[in-house]
Amino acid sequence: MHNVLEFIKECGVFFVSTIKGTKPQTRPFGAIMQIDDNFFISTGKTKDVFKQIVKNPAIQIVALKPGTRQWIRISGKSIIIEDIELKQRMIEENPILAKRFNTAYDPNFALIKITNCIYEIFK
Repeated sequence: MHNVLEFIKECGVFFVSTIKGTKPQTRPFGAIMQIDDNFFISTGKTKDVFKQIVKNPAIQIVALKPGTRQWIRISGKSIIIEDIELKQRMIEENPILAKRFNTAYDPNFALIKITNCIYEIFK
């Protein structure tokens, strides 16, 4: 799984898909963290992506390495995490988040754990 995180980070931007009603909805993300076999992403609690995850925890990540045809797909179940230490770790591992969330205590900061991950790398 460690190679999976490295692969995604090499891609830079990755895309997160959730379910809106009965249809998928996809948007770009840039911050990701891994602990054991679980991945973590973050968003604002006022965003549609957060509301969709609360309603339906099915989630998928897709990333393509620039200039190649190598890509990855990760499917799993999302869980909202309120642990301040994990939120702080997410900010530390992804400094770009500090532009959006001043602190791990920011009430709008949603940390999302992706569990039961099934992943495929295509080369």
